[in-house]
Amino acid sequence: MTKIIVVGGGAGGLELATKLGRTLGRKRRAEITLVDKNSSHLWKPLLHEVATGSMDEGVDALSYRAHAKNHGFDFQMGTLWDIDRDQKVITLAPMYDENNELLMPERELEYDILVMAIGSTSNDFNTPGVRDNCIFLDNPKQAHRFRREMNNEFMRLHAKHGDGSVDIAIVGAGATGVELSAELHNAIKELRNYGFRDLENSKLNVTLVEAGERILPALPPRISSAAHQELLKLGVKVKTNTFVTKADEEGLETKEGERIHADIMVWAAGIKAPDFLKDIAGLETNRINQLEVNNTLQTTRDENIFVIGDCAACTQEDGSKVPPRAQSAHQMASRCFSNIVAKLNGRELKPYVFKDHGSLVSLSRFSTVGSLMGNLTKGSMMIEGRIARMVYISLYRMHQIALHGYVKTGLMMLVGRINRVLRPSLKLH
Repeated sequence: MTKIIVVGGGAGGLELATKLGRTLGRKRRAEITLVDKNSSHLWKPLLHEVATGSMDEGVDALSYRAHAKNHGFDFQMGTLWDIDRDQKVITLAPMYDENNELLMPERELEYDILVMAIGSTSNDFNTPGVRDNCIFLDNPKQAHRFRREMNNEFMRLHAKHGDGSVDIAIVGAGATGVELSAELHNAIKELRNYGFRDLENSKLNVTLVEAGERILPALPPRISSAAHQELLKLGVKVKTNTFVTKADEEGLETKEGERIHADIMVWAAGIKAPDFLKDIAGLETNRINQLEVNNTLQTTRDENIFVIGDCAACTQEDGSKVPPRAQSAHQMASRCFSNIVAKLNGRELKPYVFKDHGSLVSLSRFSTVGSLMGNLTKGSMMIEGRIARMVYISLYRMHQIALHGYVKTGLMMLVGRINRVLRPSLKLH
């Protein structure tokens, strides 16, 4: 039986493993295994809501093991250590508990087809002090750390009866930085409803730092401008054309010598594939460790290894790179699935073509802005407000439908509405 291993349970990897399990695993046409270092899945674009407590990951997180059981594939918890392309074997590193006692020894898993879907991590560009003093909002663990430190700072301010302020600096005005800036102001408004009456909006100083000329540089200027104005209304200090050269315990230092004081610092200035991917198994990688692939999503040096998501360096016909977005991972998972099936059946593999459906940025409950692209709009159409918010939420619903189907997703939406009544609007623990 053909053995297919998917390494990485992010948006693309989990959708692919689910689809392979339903169509091949259940019919015993292939043995599907998903490998991830975590035990549960959370949609990465929602991490800023987890960080501020607007989302309870205990409710929304998905258990890999339970999901695997229900969808015809196996789950192995572990961290990829090495790939032996000659023997077609991957090695998983040994696992230890918090007391450094061995939980699982080093393991080897055989494959016929390997899919790399490991995703990305934050890129600090080797800026001094960043790794020691900043929070990287690229995984649930870091989101939990941010929420813990944020709550501690608010508690200290509350103990001083609101004398002072909480200063938070966010480096990088991409979607993560912009959405977190707005979500923080929503959090302080919600905290006032839970006994922190001395926490006024003026007590929160959020500084958003961007090295480029404008925020949201990957989006059209008119959307960037609309988001910029909304942030200013909330009281966010937006600093563009500001290059951070150093971070320490007390804040940031810029190229112009300016000091930006911060109690909490978040680095969201760029992404790269994990460092261990650099030239792994002799595969071709680029300067940010992404694995180079051809248009069928197979690596340039091994046709039995596919790559999808943020860790894939995929060049389109016009020479542009596929952007590291959730919609890219979703589309890649679909094309990778059909190409794997085609490969198993001896058919020709088809090229992956990225279709940009637009981008949306949520400014918490205050606003949502973005653009839609497609046949109906004949280009791009800017949207904002309630319509934009509905479309933004629908992106997550599409991910849920890919994992659970329409009926279960509908039930989850119903439960979500019930929880709005039963549960607090902010996670307080």
